[in-house]
Amino acid sequence: MPPEWVTVARLTRTRGNKGELAGIPFTDYPERFHRLRQVRLAFDDGRERFETVERYWDHQGTPIFKLAGVDSISAAELCAASDLQVPFSERITLPEGEYFLSDLVGCLLLDHDREIGAVTGWTETGGPVLLNVQAGGREVLVPFVPEICHNVDLDARRIHARLPAGLLEINLPEKSR
Repeated sequence: MPPEWVTVARLTRTRGNKGELAGIPFTDYPERFHRLRQVRLAFDDGRERFETVERYWDHQGTPIFKLAGVDSISAAELCAASDLQVPFSERITLPEGEYFLSDLVGCLLLDHDREIGAVTGWTETGGPVLLNVQAGGREVLVPFVPEICHNVDLDARRIHARLPAGLLEINLPEKSR
């Protein structure tokens, strides 16, 4: 069952003196922010607020949001440190061959049709995304690149791969897991 809400940005701090908030985008398609209207702010402590995005603009690579009725620094401070979310039904449609990483969680990774394990999450390191795969009681990191993960079938919840020799034998130090 899909989640009800999808986080598209993290509101981090106030910006300016008119209630604007700076954020960190959680999307490869920040142009979607121009179409945002009704959003949910989800706080780490479980609180939520429903807001209307009045304006959005990009300031040197940082998304800036102005919420309706949030017109001062003190009002904006009450919205900072929250996830800006949209209903799952408003998630954008990706081009062919692109995937939401969250959709890969739970997929079974197969190497030449041999079951390796289930994807439990992902790690971003500045290079290619690494899929966290639970394989035989331990975690294995698998680069999510077309040369390795050559076929993703979300309907069947399977990722067909050609793993490089030795990848499954790599042991990670305990603290980097």
